[in-house]
Amino acid sequence: MNYDKSLIGSFRYALEGIWHALKNNRNLRVDFLCAFLVFFLGWYFQINSLEIIILLVTVLIVISAEMINTSLEEMVNLITSEHKKEAKIAKDVAAGMVLITAIGSVIIGILIFAPYVSRFFVRS
Repeated sequence: MNYDKSLIGSFRYALEGIWHALKNNRNLRVDFLCAFLVFFLGWYFQINSLEIIILLVTVLIVISAEMINTSLEEMVNLITSEHKKEAKIAKDVAAGMVLITAIGSVIIGILIFAPYVSRFFVRS
């Protein structure tokens, strides 16, 4: 029985972490809003299953990168409150990871949605 409690507890802690990140990270809220918009547009344009899977993986990568960035920033803040070069580098590299994944996801989104959007305007 301890195993079940431990498993349930680990899910609870994970959900608390997601809630904390959503509450305290504006960029993560923007990521979730963009994800909702992407999946709404996917439904609207009736994109195929493979494209939905690609978009889902892409969105999950961006959200995961944002959450890793948030946890790294919190950890650096816990370790030092001084302005140290190494702390800045750690935060900047983590932020760069998020930027790269976000740019990649935008490119993927454009490549997937461009044919649907162009057909929509040609039809209109």
